[in-house]
Amino acid sequence: MEKPSVLVLGATGRIGTLLRRRWPEGRARWEDRAVFAAPAALAAAARGCSVILCLAGVTPAAAARGGDLADNRRLALMALRAGAQAGARVLLASSAAVYGARAGLLAESAALEPESGYGRAKVEMEQAAAALARDLGVAVTALRIGNIAGLDAALGGWRPGFMLDRFADGTTPRRSYIGMATLADQLDRLCAMDGLPAALNLAQPGPVEMGALLEAAGLAWCPRPAPPGAIPEVALDLAQLALRLPLVPATPAGLVAEWRRAG
Repeated sequence: MEKPSVLVLGATGRIGTLLRRRWPEGRARWEDRAVFAAPAALAAAARGCSVILCLAGVTPAAAARGGDLADNRRLALMALRAGAQAGARVLLASSAAVYGARAGLLAESAALEPESGYGRAKVEMEQAAAALARDLGVAVTALRIGNIAGLDAALGGWRPGFMLDRFADGTTPRRSYIGMATLADQLDRLCAMDGLPAALNLAQPGPVEMGALLEAAGLAWCPRPAPPGAIPEVALDLAQLALRLPLVPATPAGLVAEWRRAG
């Protein structure tokens, strides 16, 4: 199948940078957030594209520096309007944070009960985008991405003296993870697929302990008692993704290897 023309918005962000390193030359058009400043410029960038992948938004770290989490909603709606003008499908980068502290495997149909401001902002983005997509007749998919090894709070946030929550049973937080190269490859293949659902979890099978991930990387950490409200596990149900892509289970060693290769 011939690859569609893809417009990547937020191309200078962390995930956009990964894609540019991994995707072949000519795979996509790349635009940073500046294109959102002028709707006409955004529409022109989208012209001729069949898919818009919107990675632009405000992360928790950016919000801590004064970024406005409401931008997640605003930028997504602008991407949808550009998609309507171009006749393009739209994929929006969302997050596993929309699920909050729910136990068990989290399927896309699970109730959304975010615990953080970032999670609430992503839920608001998803809901507003779904409503506008219905009005405009645009196909939209919210990609609920798990922890990206190297862009996460453990590998990505490690510093000497790094402290990590440890629960009463001796475990550290367990999360659905995805390697850097694996994420780039999954997004590449999903951009080529029609008929995606309204929401889709992206990760690799098998939650990984953050402590095990740091140990696989040879990074020392100090345990601290997990505070009340700490979430022991966020495990994404990947049944819908497995219908579309071959999946390789996440392992600490595999995730660290992808992180190191990304350099």
